[in-house]
Parts: sequence; structure tokens; C-alpha cells
Amino acid sequence: MSRRMIAVTVGVLFVVQMVTAMAGTSMIQAFADSGGEGAPPTVGVLLMMCSGVAVVGIGLLMYRVLKSVDQRLAFWYPALRIVECTVSAACGVYLLTRLQEFPNHLLWVYIPTGIGGLILNYLLFVSRLVPRPIAVLGLVGYTLLTLGVPLDFLGVLDMNDGPGMALLVPGGLFEVVILPIWLITKGFRAPSAAPEFRSPALAPTS
Repeated sequence: MSRRMIAVTVGVLFVVQMVTAMAGTSMIQAFADSGGEGAPPTVGVLLMMCSGVAVVGIGLLMYRVLKSVDQRLAFWYPALRIVECTVSAACGVYLLTRLQEFPNHLLWVYIPTGIGGLILNYLLFVSRLVPRPIAVLGLVGYTLLTLGVPLDFLGVLDMNDGPGMALLVPGGLFEVVILPIWLITKGFRAPSAAPEFRSPALAPTS
């Protein structure tokens, strides 16, 4: 698969994973709000699993591009996306078998999402595979997401309501609007256009 095709596919998968996750989460939340009455949210869980498959696809495809920047660090991006998918699927199975949500299930999913997103955008920033403002937006978004998780666990805020939801806005813009549009329309910059394509970790030593 060419770099151009990888860029387009990753851009589409970012949109797919976000749309299916939002739809699935909405169905699951409606079931939870009803007190567990009615039919199990099977469709919602399936949508979340579809989102998970898209997430894994993004990780595996991006690794093919990012490994030229820093192979050891790039390895952790698909690894964390696989962890994210696994946690989401496990929470879905728990919901269907117990007919109740796993406590704080979204927060457990956000942990690998946030760390993986920071790795992705650090590598995008140092390599300039996309414009640096896009990578900075991603760094801000995933930093807020990662910081929000412990704050939610401690009861300082609720990331599913009010001010807590504001922490999700930069990352949401990055994932469903800014980065996908750039990748689909422009693709990755060529290595020759990226003066810092190799990270300091791979720079030759004297």
C-alpha cells in the first residue's frame, strides 16, 4: 500500500471510529439511563467493537509510516491501540452478560487512547509528516484527555458531563475533523519536506 493510500485510509478510519463510537456509546448510555430495562444494547456494543477494529487498523497502518521516525517508540502506538480495542470489547462483553456497565468503562478505554495519542502526535511533530499545528492540536487534545482520567477517578470532574466534556473537544476536533481532512486531501508530507524526519533517538552518534 502506497503512503498516499495509507493516508487516505487512516483519515477515513479516524472518522469511522469516531462516528461508530459515538453512536455505540449513545445506545449504551440510553440503556444505562433506563436502569437496565429493555433489550440489551447489542447493536451499541457491536458499534463499539467496529470502532475498536477501526482503531487497530489506524495503529497498524500508522506504524508503517511512523517506524521511519523512531521504530521503538512507534511500536507502542499500535500496541496501545490494540489494548484500547481489547478493553472496549471486554467492557462490551461484560455489559451484555451482566446487563450493567463496567464501572468507569470509558475511563479505562481513555487511558491507552490518551497515551497512544501522545506518542502519535509527538512523532508527527518531530517528523513534520503533517503540519506542526495539527500535531500540536493533537498533543493538547490527548494531554487533556490523559489528565482528565485521574481527575474523573478522583471525583474532581465528570468527563461525561459539563466542564469535563470540554476536555474532549480538542481531541475530538483532531480525530474527526482536522487530521482526517488533511490526510484525505493532502496525505503525508514526503521525507524530503520533513527536515526533522528522524528523531534525535535515531541520530548518528560521533
